[in-house]
Amino acid sequence: MKAVPVVALSRRGGLVPRVWRRDVAAVLIPEERLARRVRALARRIQKDYQGRDLVLVALLSGTLVFLADLIRHLTLPLRLDFIGVSSYGAGTVPGRLVFTKELKLDVAGRDVLVVDDILDTGRTLRRVLEKLEALRPRSLRVCVLLEKKGRRVEPVKADYVGFEIPDLFVVGYGLDYAERYRHLPFVGVLHPQLLDGAEVVETERGSARNGPAARHSAGRTARRV
Repeated sequence: MKAVPVVALSRRGGLVPRVWRRDVAAVLIPEERLARRVRALARRIQKDYQGRDLVLVALLSGTLVFLADLIRHLTLPLRLDFIGVSSYGAGTVPGRLVFTKELKLDVAGRDVLVVDDILDTGRTLRRVLEKLEALRPRSLRVCVLLEKKGRRVEPVKADYVGFEIPDLFVVGYGLDYAERYRHLPFVGVLHPQLLDGAEVVETERGSARNGPAARHSAGRTARRV
């Protein structure tokens, strides 16, 4: 298995386009590098699942951009389904995990590949894998775009990883903050001042899902840990 690219915060990632400089402090992974890495992941998946009955299970909603690019590079037959998980809590205490969308497909006896945007603490992924394992798939693997090994608290791992990144609050390429910035074509780091003045919630993905400084205002989208 080839080494996973490790990304550090530096100007090598690329300059922030002028239109986003008010909100984004730095580009962590530029668009071109994302595209190359997604193609490489697709090649590995294509090779590993050739001739097999593959079902992709994507976690909503930060995965959508990554997923769309990934599947367009796959030519093998596959089925696609989605699962939703949220964490409902208050203050700095992670809340209970609630499945907000269930699978429609029967995955029993099939090869299942879970696709997610970011693997952080591993709490959400552990719950998802437990739920899927109970459905008796033939095999169960995980593909993530981003991974933060330093914050792992659960013994879970991904079989396919795009990039290993530092513990920064990132947005873009599907990742959001308060449902904004998903459409950025790169993975960037928000200016710290944009995260101030709101309630702190330690979570896993998307909006306030990717760092200990993640924050959101009451009444916004529920987060997952």
